Amino acid sequence: MRSTSARVATAIGVAAVPLAFPVAASAAPAAPADTDVPWTTYQATLDPVTANHVTGSGTAMIQLSGNTAKITVTAKGLAGGAAPHAMHIHVDGNGVCPKPSEAKDHNGHSSTNVADAMKDYGMIGTSLTTKGDSTPKSALAVDRFPAGSSVNYSRTLEVSDDVAANLKSGKAVLVVHGIDYNGNGKYDNVLGPSELDKSLPAEATDPALCGPFAVSQMTSMPGGGADTGDGSTQYGNGVQTGMVAGGSAAAAIGLGIGGYALRRRNAANR
Repeated sequence: MRSTSARVATAIGVAAVPLAFPVAASAAPAAPADTDVPWTTYQATLDPVTANHVTGSGTAMIQLSGNTAKITVTAKGLAGGAAPHAMHIHVDGNGVCPKPSEAKDHNGHSSTNVADAMKDYGMIGTSLTTKGDSTPKSALAVDRFPAGSSVNYSRTLEVSDDVAANLKSGKAVLVVHGIDYNGNGKYDNVLGPSELDKSLPAEATDPALCGPFAVSQMTSMPGGGADTGDGSTQYGNGVQTGMVAGGSAAAAIGLGIGGYALRRRNAANR
């Protein structure tokens, strides 16, 4: 019988489902034509969402020129093995991370899920995928997110006007998802099903690390064309799956929702 982690990694069904991850506008504008646009550096310290029994840590940096963003994320102490970790720049919230005091009861345990934290860090503005689409449509395209206990991510992306504006206003937040609440080395149902998709355990989608972006002291650097394309990313054990968040929790907290498809892929045969 396959473990829950294996099910997360290999069998997340084909269906159109409503999102419980509200998303910002998905269209990313073209790269700025003016190569003299200065670069502004934003940094975030990724702290653990302690209500979820996370002890990891990390850092993130974005160098922004117009809508072109050079993004790096490093993290450690995450759920290991084949555990996928969706990562997003969240926007249009309060620009903060959830507090331990905001945790709620989930399956008899005090923890913080996505819906609990939405008011703090807001909607998905950019999906930090390793290749291909990086809009909110790829909110949980797990075959294109890092997996394992550590992350070393680097990619140049085009972000939307809304994401750029949230970075400038101090409202953008980096969130890494996926936790091991009971420390058994896999995603299981200790916290019950995910509010995003009842076929998944909550551990697979709950927030693990979180950090608001702020302007760095190295605020600007000379203009120049940033590398474009898919970029490169190093990450842990590959997960050959695709999924997009589902569920109805967002409606319950008065936030917008949309619909995207979930694609099943069989990692075991790759």
